[in-house]
Amino acid sequence: MNTLEITKNTSNGKQEAIAGATQLSGSQAVLEALLAEGVDTVFGYPGGAIMPIYDALYDYNDRLKHILVRHEQGGVHAAQGYARTSGRVGVVFATSGPGATNLITGLADAMIDSNPVVCITGQVFAHLLGTDAFQETDVINITTPVTKWNYQVTDACEIPTALAKAFHIARTGRPGPVLIDITKNAQLQLFDYPGYKVCNHIRSYRPKPIVRSEYIEQAAALINAAEKPFILFGQGVILGKAEAEFKAFIEKTGIPAAATVMGLSALETHHPLHVGMLGMHGNYAPNVLTNECDVLIAIGMRFDDRVTGRLDKYAKQAKVIHLDIDPAEIDKNVKATVPVWGDCKETLPLLTEQVDAKTHDAWLSRFRKLESEEIKEVIQEELNPTTPIMTMGEVIRTLNELTGGDAVIVTDVGQHQMVACRYAKFNQSKSNVTSGGLGTMGFGLPAAIGAWYGTPDRTVVAIIGDGGIQMTIQELGTIMQFGAKVKILILNNEFLGMVRQWQQLFHDKRYSFVNITSPDYVTVAKGYGIAGNSIRERAELEQALTAMIEHDGPYLLEVMVGKENNVFPMVPQGSSVSEIRLK
Repeated sequence: MNTLEITKNTSNGKQEAIAGATQLSGSQAVLEALLAEGVDTVFGYPGGAIMPIYDALYDYNDRLKHILVRHEQGGVHAAQGYARTSGRVGVVFATSGPGATNLITGLADAMIDSNPVVCITGQVFAHLLGTDAFQETDVINITTPVTKWNYQVTDACEIPTALAKAFHIARTGRPGPVLIDITKNAQLQLFDYPGYKVCNHIRSYRPKPIVRSEYIEQAAALINAAEKPFILFGQGVILGKAEAEFKAFIEKTGIPAAATVMGLSALETHHPLHVGMLGMHGNYAPNVLTNECDVLIAIGMRFDDRVTGRLDKYAKQAKVIHLDIDPAEIDKNVKATVPVWGDCKETLPLLTEQVDAKTHDAWLSRFRKLESEEIKEVIQEELNPTTPIMTMGEVIRTLNELTGGDAVIVTDVGQHQMVACRYAKFNQSKSNVTSGGLGTMGFGLPAAIGAWYGTPDRTVVAIIGDGGIQMTIQELGTIMQFGAKVKILILNNEFLGMVRQWQQLFHDKRYSFVNITSPDYVTVAKGYGIAGNSIRERAELEQALTAMIEHDGPYLLEVMVGKENNVFPMVPQGSSVSEIRLK
């Protein structure tokens, strides 16, 4: 047997030899792979089938930070938050059986929102597969619909290659979650370690389609001839690290641009060409004028139903240019006149070269006119209410004033999510972390923990409703143990607010099981060693938010807001985007 020089990364980033090493266990190979991929943080929960990896991790504590979450779902959401703010792959450990099945919601969320996550699960010994052994589940078949790729390792020799592929697939092309299931015997097995080689190519996998120059030319021709062009931008701009290229494109063309929920923060909120947010609870102007533009340019977004409303009434008058890295999204929901396949980091500069420098002042003024109507009918009262009852909007307005738009805003799902997305100000990219496609209640708290580890030098504020916080409130224990300086802002309206709003508007106010009672959150936080406060009066708001932000450590603030306030504008389900309601 040839002697191999096995290296390990030290805390200062250098490598040193593992003296005399000729073999590694499968578990050690897993951890060497993580170090080689630049992983610094793992979110996980140990158990029997993954115990060998955790035993090996004991000797890697100086190089790998492990955050013990309180539930495996929280582990995936934390990894998502980490990925969203750091731009790197989030990593999760879980055991077999219930540990693995607890990952499913997080994997589904990461899949639909294109979050690069690698989950490593332990599995029973290979000879027990298919015998209904203790804590055995068929995790490969269970997770196939909610992963970009998954693979079961039964021999340690496969581990370096499998993990190299996993990281390559998770981070490239349209990112997404990958799961590697490793049987216990493979974790324990000693093998001749060949070293770790980062994967840059898989024969059967093409992460980026070939850019076709003829489509660039056709798109440029449509844009140059357009009188009322309109840009819709999504998370693809952020995932492609194409924020600068996107800004150069819109500033040369002078085209108004609106964000999807997932695209928020790709362009700073105060940019003069930023005309708001699309979607069911988006801004009035971009929804209405979608059905009046002559060229609709979609960049890194997938025409989700919450953006389009009724497809048979969506932008039928417009020529559609769709830029996307995933060919499966082209023509899936909205037929493209010109499909521009490819990474927008590459396609946007090519397009920018061929478009004319223009302004569209008259067209942009249409957006501003409708915006003024929305301010008068909705925004003014929401942000500066004249009633004694506090609104979610005024809480977000005050938060903006105190953070200056520099905070990372993490939201759960519900009314508070839509209000935060509508009114939060963003000065830089990777600042909006939310569950978009799946709409997962309980996402906010664990995602905020991960978001903080992804960017610990920034203020991270988790805005959560009184429903969502109770789904993953156990993750306060993770904060208690590891000290993530997350600011938790609970907007408590004593209802499952979004469901209640629908029951009010579309079900004759028949409130069916939407009244939700809450514990004393400040006392709960205190039990976890977390400082906190609860307020009901407007006069207390600014001081309370200031105390939360300035506190050196995690902090929980509960703000009691109006019980039956609704989020408007709103595109009723089954309606056209141009039928958006202001009230």
